[in-house]
Amino acid sequence: MYGDGVAGTTIFTVMTALAEETGAVNLGQGFPDEDGPSAIVDAAVEAMRTGHNQYAPLPGVPALRHAIADHQRRHYGIELDPDAEVQVTFGATEALAAAVLALVGEGDEVAVLDPAYDSYEPVVGLAGGTVRRIRLRPPGWRVEAAAVGDAVTPRTRVLLLNSPHNPTGRVFDTGELELLAEACRANDLVALTDEVYEHLVYDGRHVPLATLPGMRERTVTVSSLGKTHSLTGWKVGWASGPAELIGRVRGVKQFLTFAGGTPFQHAAAAGLELPATELVEELRSKRDRLSAALAECGFGVLESAGTYFLNADAAPLGEEDAAALCMRLPHEAGVVAIPVSAFSAETEGPLRPIVRFAFCKSDEVLDEGIARLRAWAEAR
Repeated sequence: MYGDGVAGTTIFTVMTALAEETGAVNLGQGFPDEDGPSAIVDAAVEAMRTGHNQYAPLPGVPALRHAIADHQRRHYGIELDPDAEVQVTFGATEALAAAVLALVGEGDEVAVLDPAYDSYEPVVGLAGGTVRRIRLRPPGWRVEAAAVGDAVTPRTRVLLLNSPHNPTGRVFDTGELELLAEACRANDLVALTDEVYEHLVYDGRHVPLATLPGMRERTVTVSSLGKTHSLTGWKVGWASGPAELIGRVRGVKQFLTFAGGTPFQHAAAAGLELPATELVEELRSKRDRLSAALAECGFGVLESAGTYFLNADAAPLGEEDAAALCMRLPHEAGVVAIPVSAFSAETEGPLRPIVRFAFCKSDEVLDEGIARLRAWAEAR
């Protein structure tokens, strides 16, 4: 339906075009439409005005590397050398790409949760590797021992974990994380963790995989400023972990973008000192409003403990094919959503009727989307 290539990538292009064509409210893509704290924006302006406009050092500006190390110590008790164990990147996506290219070679396998953020599989392919999928099943989306065992083989080199998890909204618990950690320890795997939603947790708590026994020395942790403070366009991310692994990431990153975004890096250092408490409360409220509205419309609403996203089962509405429904919704309801199957190798099975909605929107946009969905449901 969406052409060749990775479905998750091409469907976003299709749905963006549909939103523009129809004037639909975009509850599909996970970007906020309100800026982050003015103090961080002001810090970027000040950095520009005081001459921080040239190349940053390859590892990142010292102030930000020290702020990242302080953040990891303060929140998780992880001690880092800001010079050797922290690498600043253009967003988490570059950190993940540099890490995969550094750690994966021709014929290697990477164990990845499925469904998964759509950039993972393409970069594994660029590195010459193959994805092995750890299947997550709705409605619980739990990591199961059998699924981990099926995915990890003698050719597996890296386990790529995203928690809090896009697209499901799961915040994996300590038992699930221990299953993954044991797979890494037993098979001598490097863990690459995408933790960009680490502070956007509404139920439970985020536990970095690096804090589990035996994992500090084998984990590259990736995060960013964009999700924590609604500054996604700045593309300030980072990787942290053991010096040997970060050195390999740095060696690849220098031939991707080398360095840049210097004033944003200085501002990010200030931003890491600020809590995300207010944003979390706002997003929890938006999640709850959208959840209630989708239930009123007849969807089966799945739990979301974190991220920007809420999933809903369209089967109770008689809609077994979420991909087909999402192609119709911009025309019928004036709302864009994304089928969860776009994030998976499976187009059939239990993911088929599941729709992902994003609630990281302004109150006006979210309320308009809810009103349109209610009108659509009443007219069915």
